[in-house]
Amino acid sequence: MALLIVLAALAFLMIAAYRGHSVILFAPIAALGAVLLTAPALVAPMFSGLFMDRMVGFLQLYFPVFLLGALFGKLIELSGFSRSIVAATVGAVGRSRAILAIVLVCALLTYGGVSLFVVVFAVYPFASELFRQAAIPKRLIPGAIALGAFTFTMDALPGTPQIQNIIPTAFFHTTTWAAPWLGSIGAIFILALGLAYLDWQRRRASAAGEGYGCDLRNEPELHAGDQLAHPLVAVLPLVGVAVVNGALTTLIPRLYGPTQSFVPAVIGQAKPVVQEVSKLAAIWAVEGALIFGIACVLAFAWRPVSHRFAEGSKAAVGGALLASMNTASEYGFGAVIAALPGFRVAAEALQAIPNPLVNEAVSVTALAGITGSASGGMSIALAAMADTFVHNARAAGIPMEVLHRVAAMASGGMDTLPQNGAVITLLAVTGLTHRQSYRDIFAITLIKTAAVFVVIAVYSLTGLV
Repeated sequence: MALLIVLAALAFLMIAAYRGHSVILFAPIAALGAVLLTAPALVAPMFSGLFMDRMVGFLQLYFPVFLLGALFGKLIELSGFSRSIVAATVGAVGRSRAILAIVLVCALLTYGGVSLFVVVFAVYPFASELFRQAAIPKRLIPGAIALGAFTFTMDALPGTPQIQNIIPTAFFHTTTWAAPWLGSIGAIFILALGLAYLDWQRRRASAAGEGYGCDLRNEPELHAGDQLAHPLVAVLPLVGVAVVNGALTTLIPRLYGPTQSFVPAVIGQAKPVVQEVSKLAAIWAVEGALIFGIACVLAFAWRPVSHRFAEGSKAAVGGALLASMNTASEYGFGAVIAALPGFRVAAEALQAIPNPLVNEAVSVTALAGITGSASGGMSIALAAMADTFVHNARAAGIPMEVLHRVAAMASGGMDTLPQNGAVITLLAVTGLTHRQSYRDIFAITLIKTAAVFVVIAVYSLTGLV
C-alpha cells in the first residue's frame, strides 16, 4: 500500500503537468496528499520542515544560474547575435544540409550558455525558412531542435553550463568538466545516430513526395534588411563563457582553499559563516562565466540592446523565476516522497541492480521520466540516493567524475516524455502537435537514453574517464 501511495503521487503530478497545470502549485499538493494518506499528523511538519526547506535550499544554490542564463540568452537574442550565428552556420554547412545546420546552431547556443527555452524561440524562424526552401517537412523541425538543444550539449559534453550538468557537482564534489572522455564519446554517439535518424526520415518523406506542408500554424515572419553582426563577434560571448568557466573551475579552489569562512557582522559575537568550496566551486564558476558573457554582449552590441534592455530583462527574470520555481518545487516534492515508507520499497528494489552505474542511471532516468523534468528528476534521485550511489561507487572503485557524468546524461534520457515542459514549449512555438512531431522527439529520446549505457559500457571495458 505504501508503494502504491508513492506511485499515485507521482502519477498525479505527471498527469497535472501533462494537462498544462502549474507544477509549482501541484507539486506540494501531490507530496502532501501522499503524506496525508501515509501519516496525516505529519502533513504540516513535512511541508514546513522538508518541502519548503529543500525548495528554498535549491533556490539558494541555483537561482543565480537560472537568472544569469536567462538574461544572457535574452541578450544574445536582442543583440541579433543568434541570427548572425544561424546565418554563418547555414553559409558554412549549406542550405541543402538544413537539418545539420539547425542542429549545429542549437548545439552552439546551448553549449555557449543560452537557455534551452531561449534556443527554441531564437532558432525556429530560421529553421522554418530553411526547411521550406529545402522542401523538408516542417514536422521534422522539433526533432532537429531537440537533438541540438536537449541532448549532448545539455549534459554530455564536459563543461556545458546547463543546469543538468551543474546539479551533480553539489552531490559528488566534482566540476562541470567531469569525465571529459566519457562525455565526449556519449556526445558523438548521440549526434551521429540522431543525425542519421533525422536524415532517414527526410529521405523517406522525400521519396513519398512530402514537402514542407500546408495549412500550418505559427509560421514566423523573418525581418529582412537588418544588418547582422559579424559571426566572429557574435560567437565571442559564447566562446568566452566556455573559456571563463574552465578557467574559474581551476582557479576558484586554488584561491579559496577547501573551505571559506567570514564573520557577517563588524561588531558583535556573530558566528562565522563557513562554506565548503568543493560543493560551490562549479556553481561559482558558471555564474562568473555567465556574467562575463553578459558583459561581452553589452560591450559588443550596446546600441541594439540598450533600448530594449528593460523589457528584455523583465522577460528574462520572469522566465528564470518560472523555470527555477518549477524545478525547486519538484525538488521539494522529491524530498517529501523520499521520506515516505513507499519510496524506501522502490529504492530497495532499484538497489537490487548490482552495477552501481546502471543502478544510478536507471534511478535518475526513471524519475526524470516520471516528473517530466531532467533537473527535477535528477534532483529527486540525488537528494534521496546520492549517499548510496557514492558508497557503492567507492566500494567498486568508481571515480566520482563518472558518477557525475552518468547522472547528468541519465537525467536527459527519458525526461522528454510528452509531459515535459520543454517538449510542450517546443511544439507550441513551432505550431505543431504531439501527433505530428512527437514520434521524432521520442526517437531522439531513445538514442539519448541508450547513450548513457554506451558510456557505462565504455568505462567498464576501458576504465576511460
